Amino acid sequence: MTTIAHLVDDTTPGGVMRVIEHIQRDADMARLARHRIIPLPRTGWAVPRVEADLIVSHLSLNWRRLPWLMQLRAIHSGTPMVHVEHSYTAAFARHNVARMGRFSTMLRISFSLFERIVAVSEAQATWMVEKGLADAEQIEVIASAIDVAPFLALHPIQKAPRVIGAFGRFEPQKGFDTLIAAMRASPRQDLELRLFGDGGEREALVALAAGDPRIRFMGHVSDPARAMGEVEAVAMPSRWEAYGLVALEARAAGRVLLVSNVDGLRDHASAGATLVRDGSVRGWTAALDGLDTPDMVAIKRARVDASEATHWFAECWERLVETLLKDKETAHAA
Repeated sequence: MTTIAHLVDDTTPGGVMRVIEHIQRDADMARLARHRIIPLPRTGWAVPRVEADLIVSHLSLNWRRLPWLMQLRAIHSGTPMVHVEHSYTAAFARHNVARMGRFSTMLRISFSLFERIVAVSEAQATWMVEKGLADAEQIEVIASAIDVAPFLALHPIQKAPRVIGAFGRFEPQKGFDTLIAAMRASPRQDLELRLFGDGGEREALVALAAGDPRIRFMGHVSDPARAMGEVEAVAMPSRWEAYGLVALEARAAGRVLLVSNVDGLRDHASAGATLVRDGSVRGWTAALDGLDTPDMVAIKRARVDASEATHWFAECWERLVETLLKDKETAHAA
């Protein structure tokens, strides 16, 4: 049976590990190959010799990692290698990269070491091509996926939403400061904002809420589907987001979904999400104030699309694996 080794250097709870866990548990992915997860430290690492038919990197790319990647490529010159880019996007670069030329050079060199680069959204892939980070032929778009069955089991919203949920780590990326400020500026006293999660910005976010009784901090979520069942709409004011698993979950649950007009969140708009094009506090206040009776046709379409996510995830990976292994056989025969 085909063996795929997945290299991971971020095993903290979050989107990357949720996708990795899905790969391990999903029946379709299990039929495709035997998946080995290889955790790696972010510093002080030795280059392992990986016994696998295909190596998939879920690693964080940077200049320090680059010599290590070169050694990995040299040791496994006959093994196809794929990199899944979970993090870097156009909006990430705008907010975090001071020297775009140097950053782009690092990505171009790193990407060149792999047979394929997996973009987790169409928006991310478009950015890669436009910036010349990789050729279009090298890029495969495979949207991230997890098991959404617990969310599909929830009853979809059928009335104007009043309880709004925000899910994720309390860190600048998620834009919860903007959402809280928008809620405080809203004149609607019938709305309630529940923030699920924790993180380094908790104290600042609590201070920003200033005791507004409409804003509640719910703490860490051990059961995301149960938490989703407590809300009627989901807001994602992220400053950058390669894909956005919470958006997939919200669509599967039949919740009204408001997302920032950035990166992979744009991909969800074609499947039922509402883009908040003005990402300012004023723009998000208008979006919250405009919450009304949902379009049930759009909600149903969003649920159907979300229900097929795991199928398409496995099918895309199957096509990619078959192509790379066939190319490997052809190269060996030559």
